[in-house]
Order: sequence, then C-alpha cells, then structure tokens
Amino acid sequence: MSTTQTLKPTGAAASKKTVGRLVVLNLSGGQIVTVNADGTEKKVILSDCRWPDGVAVDAKAGHIYWTNMGVPNLNDGSIERVNLDGSNRVTIVPKGVTFTPKQLQLDKTGGKLYWADREGMRVMRANLDGSKVETLIDTSLGDARPGPDARKWCVGVAVDSQRGQIYWTQKGGDNAGTGRIFRANVEIPKGTTETTRTDFEMLFDRLPEPIDLELDHKQRVLYWTDRGDPPRGNTVNRASIDSPKMREPEILATHLMEGIGIAVDIPGDRLFATDLAGTVYVAKLDGSQKRALLVAQGNLSGVAYFEQ
Repeated sequence: MSTTQTLKPTGAAASKKTVGRLVVLNLSGGQIVTVNADGTEKKVILSDCRWPDGVAVDAKAGHIYWTNMGVPNLNDGSIERVNLDGSNRVTIVPKGVTFTPKQLQLDKTGGKLYWADREGMRVMRANLDGSKVETLIDTSLGDARPGPDARKWCVGVAVDSQRGQIYWTQKGGDNAGTGRIFRANVEIPKGTTETTRTDFEMLFDRLPEPIDLELDHKQRVLYWTDRGDPPRGNTVNRASIDSPKMREPEILATHLMEGIGIAVDIPGDRLFATDLAGTVYVAKLDGSQKRALLVAQGNLSGVAYFEQ
C-alpha cells in the first residue's frame, strides 16, 4: 500500500502571499497615500497634486492613475499617472481638455480610462496614454461650461465592459434631494451624438447627493457613497441593477462625514469608503463590522483597492 505525501512550501514560496493595499487621495493636502488594507504601513508617495479626486490602479502594469479637479472656472483639470512607488510622474490628459474630472475608472480589457467631468457636465474616456479623448455623455442641455446647475453635474462613474454599459451619478445641489444615477450603453448609437443620444435610463432619483460608484459585476449590485444630509445621506448604499422594479436602495453604513470615495474587494467580502473629515472606513459588503482604519487624515476623496 502506497501513500502520497503533500509537501508544504518553504522559504520564499511559503512567505509569498497576496497583499491587499489601498490608494487614498488627500484632497486638502494634495497627496497620494498608499496603505495596507488593515491600515498599516501608510506611505505618502506623492505630493503637489492639484485637488486630486478620482483614482484607479493597474497593479500588473505598476501604475496609479488619478484626476486633478483644478479650479472649475479655469478649465484646468487634468489626469496623471505615476508608478506604484511614486516615481515617473506623467501627465496624460493635460489642462484644457476636461473641466473638473472626478471619479476615475480603469477598463484594462478595453485599454480605456473613464471619468466624470463635474462642471463639464459630461462622461468622458481616453486611451491609457491619454490619447483619443472622447465625450460619451453630455448632460449640459446647451448650458455653457462650467455648468451652473448641479443637477447636471456628473461625479461618479462605473463601467461594465462585458455588457458594454456605463453608470454615472448626477449629484444635484447640496443636500437638495435631487441626485440621480443613470445607465447607458458605452458606445454612442449610430446616428446620434453625445448630446442627442437617448439610450440612457435613470435607475434612481431623489437621492440626497450621490457621489462615487462601484459595481459588483457578478452579483449585479451597484454600490455608492452619498454626501447629503442624514438619514439617507452621509451613507454607503447598494442596490440591485437587474430587478424589473428597482428596489429601494439599501443603506449599508451611516454617519460618514460627507462620504466621497468607495472601493470594493468582492472576493474578500469588504468595502472601503472615505470622507471629507479624513476617515478611511472598512466594512463587510453588507455593511456590518464597520470600523475606521485611519482617522484625521485631511479631506479625503478617492480610494482604490489593489493586490500585489
């Protein structure tokens, strides 16, 4: 009778494991910060950013992409890229192309960056090197840029590249209860333009002030932050996006202080959120076990999760 012995890895093989890490943007400090997903080993990898807001990570390529809002009435927003260690900073979308770029999403398969342009009142995309900038959605309805109507301001964005769909938030005025979340096809239908296309649908309306989005592609669930007034604002929320009758959004976490950024680790059953009071939160995907990872970090905006 023979037996098979399973050998356990030793040395470097035994110690090698996936490490979850966050990239957090400090709006007031103009900084890009990385930190382990348990709140340890915080590092400031870059300073002198111009009101950084949205962030996306390509861990395999070793790149961090982020948006700089700039000053809205100057049309001086931009998008930059840097290595994970803060080296090799490069401007890929220069000033004058996008007014106030907000949340940023990376579509690695399609080789595209997607972002919402707040005062520009549009959803845009470009190649990863910043070339071929396109406007996919124009919500201005003829208003001049920078747009004065916050109901038309695009802030959050999420992309489903497999289904060819894009989601975005229009936040509405401060605590006005006029926030909305929309969905459309990524590609503009033939015979229409970014201003005349009609292939979009409003999924949720009368929200306090929805900001950033994340999408669970497998479960078909949309997550978002809301910085409006309680009880429905200053929250993290989620909702099904396939139900014939869109059910009421589920509030997962409350008592954020103007919640902005959100990131999800679906395999790890956790979400991360930031707020303008300077806190990074972690919780399970159902909102339970919420706790603060970091506090008093400045005015925090975007957050992204990656593994290396």
